[in-house]
Amino acid sequence: MADYYDVLGVSKNATQDEIKSAYRKKAKQYHPDLNKDDPQGAAEKFKEVNEAYSVLSDETKRKNYDTYGSADGPTGFGGGGFGGFKQGSQGGFGGFGGFSDIFSDLFGGFGGASAKAGSYSQAVDGSDINSTINLTFNEACFGCVKEIKVNREETCEHCKGTGAKNGTEYKTCTECGGSGRVQYKQNTIFGQMTSIGVCKTCNGKGKIIKEKCSYCNGKGINKLSRTIKVTVPAGIDEGQILTLRGEGNSGINGGYDGDLMLKVKVDKHPMLERDGYDVKLEVPIPFTTSILGGKIVIPSLEGKLELTIPELTQTGTTFKLKGKGIPVLRKSTRGDLLVTVKVEFPKNLDRKTKEAVKTLDASVDQAQYDKYKKYVDKLKNL
Repeated sequence: MADYYDVLGVSKNATQDEIKSAYRKKAKQYHPDLNKDDPQGAAEKFKEVNEAYSVLSDETKRKNYDTYGSADGPTGFGGGGFGGFKQGSQGGFGGFGGFSDIFSDLFGGFGGASAKAGSYSQAVDGSDINSTINLTFNEACFGCVKEIKVNREETCEHCKGTGAKNGTEYKTCTECGGSGRVQYKQNTIFGQMTSIGVCKTCNGKGKIIKEKCSYCNGKGINKLSRTIKVTVPAGIDEGQILTLRGEGNSGINGGYDGDLMLKVKVDKHPMLERDGYDVKLEVPIPFTTSILGGKIVIPSLEGKLELTIPELTQTGTTFKLKGKGIPVLRKSTRGDLLVTVKVEFPKNLDRKTKEAVKTLDASVDQAQYDKYKKYVDKLKNL
């Protein structure tokens, strides 16, 4: 015989709440209706789980089991199958103690649905809507307010979602009493059970419409186009998602409205490149500016700026303009503007310019070229 504690997956010190919770999980796992691939194997496991719970949920039987290894105490096992179970004569789990309540919670009475009778016309949350929002580079950096058009399902305002004309031209379904659920008799491996299923007369709605709403054709929902204002926070980036709570499709029977999920798409800047919250810029400068120094004009997020280039600036040098980058999302700080200069030489030199360069070259001590000098020294040692 299997260890009942192992069957339910609980310790020997488990509380009744823990045992009940474990039973719910195991019963649902092995219920034959949920195991169509192997109903026979599931049924055996299901019996084992039920037997374990029948003993461990009863304090007297559990004490006997812990002491003697049998729910019946020292006299041995009883002959009622399931360790003392008796199938109810009226269907369901009439003789199974608290099983009917548990299975009503789990399966709605073996019908495969989770709702109890009287609560089938339950609230259903609306679905989310996924769309895209296009931003310019600066809109993404500094934030903005945009208007976008969205097609969504909304509760019909004329019938208040009932689907009936004026919201009043319907009657309660007499078959289910407005619950949307009815009880059925069902034969199972345990005998005849009472199951709760969808009312076929009203298709689970709990009401019969006498005259349809002409605006939604009885659906209770209309597909409408709406213009929605979207506040875009500063620092948003490509691929991030803006979530607008409750701006998705409407819920049914009082359910929550879905959300509007906007994926951000950002246009490229003609000159600047984003790197996190920093902005990068590569600027070519004349070789004379790199030698003599000077001022150059650069673009920034705020407009054009003047940058001072020190004399003898090497190609590849990066200048950091602190706080001139992109605002950090939902913070008061900003990234930096990183400007990298690349020295550019002219394609042609006239004779006069060449002579001037030769004069310059002759006046410069070769030892001042640190990298070139190291290169020459290594070359000599080869």
